[in-house]
Formats: sequence, C-alpha cells, structure tokens
Amino acid sequence: MRKILLVAALFAFAGSAFAAPVTYRIDPDHTNVLASWNHFGYSNPSINFGQAEGTIVYDAENVANSSVQVTLPLTGLSALAGEFYDHLTGDKWFDAAKYPDAIFNSTQVEAAGEGKLKVTGQLTVKGVTKPVVLDVKLNKAAEHPMKKVPAIGFDATAAVKRSDFGMGAYAPMVSDEVTLRITTEATAAKAN
Repeated sequence: MRKILLVAALFAFAGSAFAAPVTYRIDPDHTNVLASWNHFGYSNPSINFGQAEGTIVYDAENVANSSVQVTLPLTGLSALAGEFYDHLTGDKWFDAAKYPDAIFNSTQVEAAGEGKLKVTGQLTVKGVTKPVVLDVKLNKAAEHPMKKVPAIGFDATAAVKRSDFGMGAYAPMVSDEVTLRITTEATAAKAN
C-alpha cells in the first residue's frame, strides 16, 4: 500500500509540474514580424522587424496565466533597400535615434478556440503606447528535435493604424492601416 501511495504521489507531482507555465525565450533567427501596407494603390510593400528579443510564458492548462514581452530593436529593421531603411528610421517615421525599440507587452491572454488565442497588449512605437489585439494560432508545442528542450511556435496577425503612433504622413493615399504578420519560435532554457 505504501508503494502505491508513493507512486500516486509521484504521478500527481509530475502532472502538476508538467501543467505549470513554461517560460520560453524568443529565437530571433526563427521569428519574423512583418508589417505591410498599401502604397498609393500600386503595391503592398513589407518590412521585417528582425532581432526580436523577449519571452513567452505559456500555460496550456490555464492560458490566462500566459504572457508575452517582446522588444524589436529598430537596428534589426529590414526594408530590403538601404535608402528605404534610412527613410523609415529617420525622424519623420520611426525616429530610431530617439526611439530605438518597438515594444509589446501583453495584458491579457484568452482562449479563442482549439489552438487559438487572443492576446491583448500594449504596443509602444515612437514613444506612443496603444492597445493592440493579436489573433494567435499555436503551431506546435513539443521538444525541439535539435536543441532537446521544450519549444513552442505561434503565428499571429493584427492591424494597427500608423497615425496612432505619429506616423500618418500621406494617408489615405498610403494606407493608414498596417497589417502585422508574426511568426515566432521560442525555446525553454535547458534544465541544469
């Protein structure tokens, strides 16, 4: 009887440890934050905010305990052309010299169906903070085959108005609404 109780206690402990929230560090090499807009009706260009830094805390049993904190250094901005990079990071647009990062901090995470989440948070760009809602799809949560640690991956979309962040020049000819498409992979720290 004692062995049965001991085994039961071990299983109960293992179950609660597995269900605990897991903290993942965002992998900048496998994360893209793409912003797209319409340019005078002619094209729909995109830029990528690379070098993402931050953490995802994910609780599969109670998603309300989950959170996201991400910093996007504007030095990682890829505009696919040097002159356009200089244009976007200049004081008329992102003013990267004065505001070197864009930052997102979640305030609420909710389940939105099987494998889907709604992540509400505060986005700070150019010193202005506004609420943003991300529609998120869980791609996979499992042990990473190369790193041998827990890993997780998400895709997300959102729409923001650039005028909300003091960058509304040329609207509406250049669309005020910017579509964000995010894909991210993150891994947990190795156990000691």
